[in-house]
Amino acid sequence: MFFQRGARAVRSQYRVYQGLSRFLDSGARGAYAVPGRNGFHSTRSLQVVKPVLLADIGEGIVECEIIQWFVEPDARVEEFSPLCEVQSDKASVEITSRFSGVVKKLYYDAGEMAKVGKPFVDIDIQGDAKKEDLEVLTAPEPSQGEGAGDPMNKESLSKPPETPETAQPRAEKAPPERSGEKPHKSTGKYASLATPAVRHLSKEHDVDITDIQGTGKDGRVLKEDIYKFVEARKSGGTAATPSAGGFSYAQPQDTTTQTETSVPLTNIQTQMFKAMTRSLNIPHFLYTDEIDFSQLYSLRQRLNKVLTSSPAQGEGDVSKLSYLPFIIKAVSLALYQYPILNARVDVDSSASQKPSVVHRSQHNIGIAMDTPSGLLVPVIKNVGARNILSIASELSRLQAAATAGKLSVQDLSGGTITVSNIGNIGGTYLSPVIVEKEVAILGVGRMRTVPAFDEDDNVVKKQVCNFSWSADHRVVDGATMARAAEVVRRVVEEPDVMVMHLR
Repeated sequence: MFFQRGARAVRSQYRVYQGLSRFLDSGARGAYAVPGRNGFHSTRSLQVVKPVLLADIGEGIVECEIIQWFVEPDARVEEFSPLCEVQSDKASVEITSRFSGVVKKLYYDAGEMAKVGKPFVDIDIQGDAKKEDLEVLTAPEPSQGEGAGDPMNKESLSKPPETPETAQPRAEKAPPERSGEKPHKSTGKYASLATPAVRHLSKEHDVDITDIQGTGKDGRVLKEDIYKFVEARKSGGTAATPSAGGFSYAQPQDTTTQTETSVPLTNIQTQMFKAMTRSLNIPHFLYTDEIDFSQLYSLRQRLNKVLTSSPAQGEGDVSKLSYLPFIIKAVSLALYQYPILNARVDVDSSASQKPSVVHRSQHNIGIAMDTPSGLLVPVIKNVGARNILSIASELSRLQAAATAGKLSVQDLSGGTITVSNIGNIGGTYLSPVIVEKEVAILGVGRMRTVPAFDEDDNVVKKQVCNFSWSADHRVVDGATMARAAEVVRRVVEEPDVMVMHLR
């Protein structure tokens, strides 16, 4: 009898122990409990998987190209750690995480176009994100008719989130680094020297960029290097090497037949195609003038001697002045007298379609630059409040960033008028195309030495340069453009005038 009661007590305690074990087990698993079982589900809220939206990066950009991912599914990310690099028609931008969590899904592969305002990655925030972050960065919950009871990412409920220790092997497979990133992301000798546009072109042609000998500065792989490598691969030979003069030509194997090769446009070229098509809907007119650079030539030589002998006189990394900062300042001085050239045309979106002219107070002058990625127009902000050294310092910074592919969206936005200096390459005259949302652009030709007569009819050497203006004939007439160009001419020909307008 005693043993029977003892056995019943042991069985009863064992059943209590089993029930308690099931209770604790269901509470620990939380969101992973089997449907239909009665369990404690309060820990389900610890796993919140939401699709993160690609934020608007400004200037009306509606889509971006995914250049490379820095994360993989099931990898742990921390706050402010990089997620991916995207490239618009203006610049490459690194997208970072606003909170910590585990990556669950990548919506796009490298090389695909991502839509602004649409999901591009799923992150399990695991209770780390704030409520306001979720409202801003994540998409709304589906309605009742679209399956509100189903999780937005079913895969995330099928297994627990990965710990940093288990995610580490996957993190080692991160894509190659951009120029300037940490060394551990690089996978090849020349990977960090190629711009995003060049890397994208190499992927289009299925070329390993580490197999190409770059001909650019410091071994940088250029687009021309990829084209030559592809042609050599098709012909069964090797890529042509550059000659001593820096030029190389890939000789076709068969010259008896005409061959055509279709090459898709890069993202920057595609956006330039669209932007120039819209710009040429603006009725242009051209105005040209010849500028005497003789006095500016002498002034620049004297100032450069001062900068060479006393580097402390410079600003930032400016050790030598070019002509461009003086031209930019001269344009700014003319804008004070003719603010219409600093304006933009705005058309009412209502049914009336009534146009208006929007005047802008700051002189944000864009500078057209030829870069390894293509034509870019970074902007020097608030030129009216800058002196020559400040303009030269900012110009140097933008040129270095453009060459390295590091221009930010802020560097490329907000322009009010543009200066295009084609003279450093060659050419005397040009017909520049107005940038959208502007009404004027100045094209600067090559400076050259010509014989001329002085006041005593003696033949002397003069340094001359041609300025070519294009203006929007809808709001700017020829007389206004001519008067504004005359102000610029007087300031450049008599650069001492700038001293009276220093700010």
